[in-house]
Amino acid sequence: MAVRLELHVAGRIEDYALIGDMQTAALVCRDGTVDWLCLPRFDSHAIFAGLLGTEEHGFWRLGPAHASDAPPPRAARRTYRGDSLILESEWDTPRGTVRVTDFMPPRDGAPQLIRIVEGVSGRVPMRSVLRMRFSYGRVVPWVHKHEGRTVAVAGPDSVWFDTDCETYGKSLTTYADFTVAPGDRIAFTISWEPSHKQPPPLPEPEQSLEATEEFWREWVEHCTYHGPYREAVIRSLITLKALTYGPTGGIVAAPTTSLPEDIGGVRNWDYRYTWLRDAAITLSSLLRTGYREEARAWREWLLRAVAGDPENLQIMYGIAGERELGEAELDWLPGYENSGPVRVGNGAAHQLQLDVYGEVTEALHLGHMTGLARNDYASLLQLKLIRYLEQHWDEPDEGIWEVRGPRRHFVHSKVMAWVAVDRTIKLIESGDADGPLEKWRELRDDIHRDVCEKGYDKERNTFTQSYGSKELDASLLLIPQMGFLPPDDKRVIGTIEAIQRELSTPDGFILRYPTSGGDEGVDGLPGDEGAFLACSFWMADDLAMIGRVDEARKLFEKLLSLRNDLGLLAEEWDPRLQRQVGNFPQAFSHVPLIDTALRLTASGAYGG
Repeated sequence: MAVRLELHVAGRIEDYALIGDMQTAALVCRDGTVDWLCLPRFDSHAIFAGLLGTEEHGFWRLGPAHASDAPPPRAARRTYRGDSLILESEWDTPRGTVRVTDFMPPRDGAPQLIRIVEGVSGRVPMRSVLRMRFSYGRVVPWVHKHEGRTVAVAGPDSVWFDTDCETYGKSLTTYADFTVAPGDRIAFTISWEPSHKQPPPLPEPEQSLEATEEFWREWVEHCTYHGPYREAVIRSLITLKALTYGPTGGIVAAPTTSLPEDIGGVRNWDYRYTWLRDAAITLSSLLRTGYREEARAWREWLLRAVAGDPENLQIMYGIAGERELGEAELDWLPGYENSGPVRVGNGAAHQLQLDVYGEVTEALHLGHMTGLARNDYASLLQLKLIRYLEQHWDEPDEGIWEVRGPRRHFVHSKVMAWVAVDRTIKLIESGDADGPLEKWRELRDDIHRDVCEKGYDKERNTFTQSYGSKELDASLLLIPQMGFLPPDDKRVIGTIEAIQRELSTPDGFILRYPTSGGDEGVDGLPGDEGAFLACSFWMADDLAMIGRVDEARKLFEKLLSLRNDLGLLAEEWDPRLQRQVGNFPQAFSHVPLIDTALRLTASGAYGG
């Protein structure tokens, strides 16, 4: 039979499932195609980059055989096995039903992606199509046999493909055609190893599956939340755990790069790094749900990354604490749905974002308050950060949204500088650190007064995005959550209501700030973006805090309905296209989901 490369187009973002091993992650489409996988780390080069290009840039499809000039059939059902990261997809075909189980075992050695095909009913013809392309789809590896195993080699990388099925090569692609009947179980595994080392051990798929399921079962048992939104909270916690780089404790913002915030536009960024802000709020959610070990590991990562140079605190680092994250464009990749450019690295790493000092200090404070073992260097770091803020809090910065336009006096940045000073004062008052208490109390008052005088529009009764501006910003919703002002303050209520009026989409979700359409706006970029999901969760939080709990619950449950069938969220929701956009899955969406669930549960604001 003549073989042609099968037709495959990247799916909608919500068509993807996440699997991972706490060191890297893969995205599996509903049609059984792995379109994204970086090995051996989250930030390594992709061997499957079809998500950002075409089938020419690498993919691995495993599913029912079909005509090569037709798109692959989509699974009729898919789910995670219990509370785990083990994906099960089932296809119903005219000849029977088949199940594919995809997972990545938590590892000490070589990373593995294991796929097990199981016959459920009838006799189903199946096909595996494996097209490896290293260096983000640019490099065709040398594929050959070595002691009965298939290996692809290029430069420093080797990927080993193991299966009991007979395989053959055609058009620089490895195929396997086979049929499964009830009770049949056929495994396929790829493993990565540096090309100069010995081959990785032969995989043991069934034992690995059992161990992976046990790992997740034991991890989930530590969760202390047992409220009405437990399913959504557990899935979000598992996702956050999957985004944690096990060897160091660093937490990536997302496992992908360049999934667009505006389909067809240029708002495409690499999120495979550890943002101090994202990691700090992730830490807070983990601590509030019983996960102290992850919090301890992140604190240790933070201390190593910042080291002896807190005055030059970066907003983000590599997952092992690397400082240089130079941004480049991959011009051979057309981008997801032609949304270019595709970027790797992130040029925002050296921006000044004063709010980061507040988020880090708040995370350290919460760790202290929840009984995380004392670390003297963490307290010393906190004091050094405040000494830096003493000299710089009143400077303009790029702000929480990493604008690439001019620096401004962003209100949220000043509020978070206040948070940093406030939490450090509390640390000193507890007796666990020494510092100039009266001096810093005065500093705290100065920042508070400055924000209320310069960042508040009396005529409209709302805080504004920056000093002297008329624009609003959804980050202002954090003012009551951070304790800067009480929820019943008229200025807080006025800000919430103004954001509802001016930054809401027609379906009630919240934009970060006004964007420019065709021109460059405050963020220095053309184009628009979708509703930022974290901001919409913040709105639900605020509504609950000011007593509008029914409205808060309805918004929260509407947000839950945006999750894909597996409970996953990207960064944003496009209200025009009615689809998820931005990098996926996004920690900054799943963290506030957890936080809002906890708040609503505590308030009793949930239905049935």
